[in-house]
Amino acid sequence: MIRILVAEHLPLVRRGLVAALGAEPGMRVVAEVGGAEDVVPAALASGADTAVVDLDLPGAGGLPVLAALHEKAPGCRALVLSAQPSPGQVRRAFAAHALGFMSLDVAPERLADGLRQVAAGRRAVDSELAAAALQSAANPLTRRELDVLRAAAGGARSAEIADQLCLSVGTVRNHLSRVICKTGARNRVDAIRIASDSGWL
Repeated sequence: MIRILVAEHLPLVRRGLVAALGAEPGMRVVAEVGGAEDVVPAALASGADTAVVDLDLPGAGGLPVLAALHEKAPGCRALVLSAQPSPGQVRRAFAAHALGFMSLDVAPERLADGLRQVAAGRRAVDSELAAAALQSAANPLTRRELDVLRAAAGGARSAEIADQLCLSVGTVRNHLSRVICKTGARNRVDAIRIASDSGWL
């Protein structure tokens, strides 16, 4: 019997997952939560051996939850669900010790098959997502360009980035211009989105 924890912030989606997985032979949903802070305590209390984790959980978010599960409840293997999956999300989820990654629009039987693989210690990922993650371009940004872009992603303006990184404002603007050029972005916001989706940030 595969014991499943469902961590999904949308109540309707969570109930649908619980119903669909509970109807599968050899599976039982033993806990359901809606927030990031509840995942590890629920995993420990319920003895779940697999977890379906929403990447957009309120609170810390899904990625820190994966790392916390791996550290504090290593017997609970995770499969991630994302409403808008990207190659960068796939790479980051696996780096945070997820064993599975699927789109939220996956068919219930495919999700169940994926959970069986995860429970057996094998990876489970949509083939299209896996191919996209493997084929996505190598990171063209330098370490300093990434530092500047991360600060910009945090909402800092050029002068604030300059102060944080001990650079001149002109140098920060030059870095951002090169980032925009290298990523083919329209502006810095677009560059942040592209770099994040590609898994570079």
